[in-house]
Amino acid sequence: MENPQENNSKFKKWFKRVGWAGFAFFTIKGLIWLVIFYFGADTLQSCIK
Repeated sequence: MENPQENNSKFKKWFKRVGWAGFAFFTIKGLIWLVIFYFGADTLQSCIK
């Protein structure tokens, strides 16, 4: 099992590599997917009724 210090170090290494632009890109991409799934499920639910 990994200790929290090692896990934190991996995050810092990844963040330094991708920077703020990469972090923002993946955050926005994730939010867009959540919106797509929400409205997709809503649309399918209204089609079933």
